[in-house]
Amino acid sequence: MNAEFILQELLSVANPEKAKFLQGFFKTGKGQYAEGDVMLGIVVPIIRDIVKRSPALLFDEIQVLLDSEYHEARLTGLLFLMKQFKKAKEAERKKIFDFYLKNARKANNWDLVDVTCRDVIGLYLLDKEDRSVLYRLAESDNLWEQRIAIVSTWIFIKYRQFDDTLAIAEKLLTHKHDLMHKAVGWMLREVGKKDRQTLVDFLKIHHKNMPRTALRYAIEHFPPEERAYFMRK
Repeated sequence: MNAEFILQELLSVANPEKAKFLQGFFKTGKGQYAEGDVMLGIVVPIIRDIVKRSPALLFDEIQVLLDSEYHEARLTGLLFLMKQFKKAKEAERKKIFDFYLKNARKANNWDLVDVTCRDVIGLYLLDKEDRSVLYRLAESDNLWEQRIAIVSTWIFIKYRQFDDTLAIAEKLLTHKHDLMHKAVGWMLREVGKKDRQTLVDFLKIHHKNMPRTALRYAIEHFPPEERAYFMRK
């Protein structure tokens, strides 16, 4: 099994009509955030099934997938990293973590980030004291590395570890891109699901300076009167 075999399998299930729709959905046009990306039109469950049925790939083979012009090939490569990370021991997990970071900019759309970073980057750091890499990513000049920084904290929230999410959210509150507003608001909302008061305390300090999109995402599950209070303020 190698990358070429996987690519041929992906091409065999490509759907040109769906690809045309996805080109628009994922903003691949001139001047848009995914300019030039090429879609095959394959739904995620089919890609997951290909990965599930395939044996592990060497990093060199995964690199071929990550270097592909095809969006779904890059997603496939990242899903292989997820699959192999789950089964790996600590030393191998560190190698997968480092390999993912080296290729972070290949995760160059929101779905590639959101589907994979939590279960590689976030999960590796879950039991680590040093999470400084997330802060370096947050300070990157690359949108996708910045999104990895905040979305990777999703796994921390699951275990009621909120500090990094709140600190990175604060760093990214003034970001200019709507995709970051949504990601920050989403992670804040996840904090609120676990601990409403922690989110309320954060919003009391920051809601006046937050982008409206981030604020709307963060308070989505608040009662109507509480949502109205924060939006009005």
